[in-house]
Amino acid sequence: MLRYGWNTTCFQIVNPGIDHWFGSDGESVVGYVAAGTSRIVAGAPVCSKASLARVTGEFESDARDLGLGVCYFGAEARLEGVLQDPEQHSRVLLGAQPVWHPANWATIMAGRPSLRAQFNRARNKGVVINEWSIDRAKNNEQLRECLQAWFTLKGLPPLHFVIEPETLGRLENRRILVAEHNSKVAAFLVLSPIPTRKGWLTEQFPHHPKAPNGTVELMMDTAVRIMASEGFEYVTLGLSPLSKRAKIEPFDNPVWLRVLLAWMRKHGQRFYNFDGLDAFKAKMTPEYWEPVFAIANEKEFSGSTLYAIAKAFTNNRPINVIAKGLAKAAAHEASTLKKILRGQRS
Repeated sequence: MLRYGWNTTCFQIVNPGIDHWFGSDGESVVGYVAAGTSRIVAGAPVCSKASLARVTGEFESDARDLGLGVCYFGAEARLEGVLQDPEQHSRVLLGAQPVWHPANWATIMAGRPSLRAQFNRARNKGVVINEWSIDRAKNNEQLRECLQAWFTLKGLPPLHFVIEPETLGRLENRRILVAEHNSKVAAFLVLSPIPTRKGWLTEQFPHHPKAPNGTVELMMDTAVRIMASEGFEYVTLGLSPLSKRAKIEPFDNPVWLRVLLAWMRKHGQRFYNFDGLDAFKAKMTPEYWEPVFAIANEKEFSGSTLYAIAKAFTNNRPINVIAKGLAKAAAHEASTLKKILRGQRS
């Protein structure tokens, strides 16, 4: 991975729960999750650009021998450019990811007074950002407490696969920035390497519900300025699901999927704030947005493949996860109603 990693999600293959397939050349690896009758790949094969088509074919042949399909979740331009035959592969647009050249960050922020005001707001509240060593951060109890508090903000139980939150036990080659407020951890940022692009992915940025306004923004600003000072060339905040901000050739998902995704965007906010996440990433003023795809080795992208993706994110238990999310939402609604009734009685 450190030699050939190019896809934004390349480092996610070291996360817990990811299986690995190694190519016959000894120079390639694919990280995937078995879900139903499919292998859902974390991004793309990790290999040299020259061998990508061969490695992809070998991996799919191995899966086919086992009666399994393949879907590359989080595929980007390099793999998308290889898998162009519409008779063998279909693709759907998942969203877009924002990108910056770290060297340009200071100039961009100089033109954003509203963002600078947020940075200053956090600083004035006493928020301090420091990079922690791996030894200090690994399985650190304060970071775990912050992570658990962050989970309370979520409408669903923790998801896994390429958004695995349990990375504090596997921090080698990652970098950790920590925001502290009143000597307590208010937020932290996990950066994962994208080696061949000389870049970094902001893999996750958990924050405490009581963190001062501007804490996450100040943490991002600090991180990208560090990347600039060290000569890195690429930083992304990762996939913004359902975002339409990437400028690509005219492309439409299948009608059934467009309807489903539109329904999710409208009615799924209590579980996952698609619009809020997209707006947060956009306000940081990316230099450009890259399209991110799911590519399946089937002529038409199917509902069964979409369901397999859901299984990959939920440890093969999508129904249970949704049920827990609904239960949490019902409990929240009941709590809110009780507070309203108490206020009326008083």
